[in-house]
Amino acid sequence: PTVDMTNNGSRPVVLVTNKETPLKGIQKLQQKCDVIFPSTHPATREEILELAGQVDGIMWVGHMALNGEVLDRGGSRLKAISTMSAGMDYVDVEEFKRRKFPLGYTPIVLNDAVADTAVGLMIAASRRFHEGRLAIDHSQWVGGPQWMLGRDIKGSTVGIIGFGGIGQTVARRLKGFEIGQLLYSGRRPKPEAEALGAKLVPQSELLQESDYVVLAVPLTKETYHMINESTLSLMKPTAVLVNVARGDLVDQKALVAALKNG
Repeated sequence: PTVDMTNNGSRPVVLVTNKETPLKGIQKLQQKCDVIFPSTHPATREEILELAGQVDGIMWVGHMALNGEVLDRGGSRLKAISTMSAGMDYVDVEEFKRRKFPLGYTPIVLNDAVADTAVGLMIAASRRFHEGRLAIDHSQWVGGPQWMLGRDIKGSTVGIIGFGGIGQTVARRLKGFEIGQLLYSGRRPKPEAEALGAKLVPQSELLQESDYVVLAVPLTKETYHMINESTLSLMKPTAVLVNVARGDLVDQKALVAALKNG
């Protein structure tokens, strides 16, 4: 059906910027609002900006820059924007604060999924799943009692950089693995840490002591390339780095160099 975008006393009109947004979410939104989508997929920024001034709200799906330009094009009609992510690195939060413009986000909905991924990557690295899969794919399976030996997570030291919702969920997942020590680093002690058996240490100590380093921090100016040549040099040569946050936390060139140089 055609949506009346003039909104003459009718239901609010909401632009959802990605047509592949989960149907359940769209259906829930449609209970209260009229929903429109860009005509293109993936949507162009130009079309989103063009539509911004014709709607009452935007469900911003994806990591396209969300800034003052969008608010300017939204004009007086646009009343609220909500994202579908926990990370806010693509959002000009200060501009939203300055304008006192309502902004929603989803800080906890992905905690379980991301924590499961973190532990899954730890297991995959420990038991060399990827290497084994490549051997199968290339008909290079050798076998033998010492071939493709892995390592135990049990008894290891795990360090979590960023002990917020995701970091703490990772810690809860690890309780069943009988790890030897759980370390975390952050700006301040977390009250939940004691119950999770986690110890606050400086980041440098965490990197030096950990067999597994899990990155679970937001991407900011301060955390950009926090894993670099200097910090990588602190880590054990055998350490496993698990990044379930933004890729730009890691200086990729420094990481490649560290892997090549052992």
